[in-house]
Amino acid sequence: MNQNISLNTSVTSEPRLTSLSHGGGCGCKIAPGVLSEILKSVPQLPFPKELLIGIETSDDAAVYQINDSQAIVATTDFFMPIVDDPFDFGKIAATNAISDIYAMGGTPLFALALVGMPIKVLSNETIARILAGGAEACRAAGIPIAGGHTIDSVEPIYGLVAIGIVDPKRVKSNAAAQAGDILILGKPLGVGILSAALKKDLLSAEGYQEMIANTTKLNTAGPALAKLAGVHALTDVTGFGLAGHTLELARGSHLTAQIDWQQVPLLSNVQNLAEQGIITGASDRNWESYRNDVLLPEQFSPAQQALLTDPQTSGGLLVSCSADAVNDVLAIFKEHQFLDACVIGQMTSKQAQYVTVLL
Repeated sequence: MNQNISLNTSVTSEPRLTSLSHGGGCGCKIAPGVLSEILKSVPQLPFPKELLIGIETSDDAAVYQINDSQAIVATTDFFMPIVDDPFDFGKIAATNAISDIYAMGGTPLFALALVGMPIKVLSNETIARILAGGAEACRAAGIPIAGGHTIDSVEPIYGLVAIGIVDPKRVKSNAAAQAGDILILGKPLGVGILSAALKKDLLSAEGYQEMIANTTKLNTAGPALAKLAGVHALTDVTGFGLAGHTLELARGSHLTAQIDWQQVPLLSNVQNLAEQGIITGASDRNWESYRNDVLLPEQFSPAQQALLTDPQTSGGLLVSCSADAVNDVLAIFKEHQFLDACVIGQMTSKQAQYVTVLL
């Protein structure tokens, strides 16, 4: 019988990290519908021609061209704890931030740390362990943390500004998919559900290890995928769930994405946990934000809907590629040890909804 766990390697008198935050990981994101409403009232300045990718299509990072062969890729990502172990929290948050560089087809160069900590609640040792976890993720990516900024915060917050570089000809937006493309997902779903189980002390030690392995695995396949002519669009699946990030890809490309739910890879036991009602509040917020743009089959269960909208922290790359590039894409994923990568659907001409789920 699996023993459930409540992990915290910091000072025993300190509270659990997850107890200090109202949300965890990418589940902290403002729901896409609310964010869209907020941004409507924000005045937009003219973009210089060198800014190849800005905010127009909700892409993963900004891209600014500096010459014919080089463009800067810049992104930032930070959130509250998704786990109680401080080292794991830092490593997950840093891995998640760096992922946006890979999702543009770029190579990371360096990072800046963003640190907000309740210094009267957490010990210096615990805060140092969070930063050490972030540094370990950067070490694995081959980049330094070159600086950053710290504040005394009510809730613990950690993340990075990540800076990378890419050949402008190899930038992969989330808005360039083509009709007939095949969709391939690099990591299995269910991180949000596992984090919800952890908060309720219902996650087994094996489940925790699977969660950590998934969320701390850098999406290093991105640059190699970007070199394939048959790869047309690329993004990563994070806080808005598979449905939300597929929606952004489809909307930006003026197409409809068809997801074959039977082919979507899932982390161990998350289907069972979802059927028990162990889900995040962000899942429901996500669904309310984009339900009018997503068509579900009548027999789609509440648990399946929760998985479709489950916020993924440091989730997998979502690739839209031509049919003749599928084997090459899967080979690159395999080379980078993404053994769960698989075909999950296709892009078609625009239909009534941007995303259609098939059973």
